[in-house]
Amino acid sequence: MKHTWYVTFEVPPDGTLLKRRHPRLTKTFLTEVEARDFARAKFIEGLNVTAGSIIPHLPRVSIPSTEIPAWLEPSGQVDPNQ
Repeated sequence: MKHTWYVTFEVPPDGTLLKRRHPRLTKTFLTEVEARDFARAKFIEGLNVTAGSIIPHLPRVSIPSTEIPAWLEPSGQVDPNQ
């Protein structure tokens, strides 16, 4: 089975280099559920996260960092009290 989802996240600075060569890393997943769980963990760590589907998954899905909180909520529902 091919990986059809990805999560890209910022790499936290480790203090060993003044400037990181690759400030973001990407990990791929077989399912959206796996991608969502991983993204949630990185988001809770306070990292900037984006996600989406990989071609040939159609329709292609792209979740920018501004929409990650809504994507992580059950059924895509955002808590209106936030």
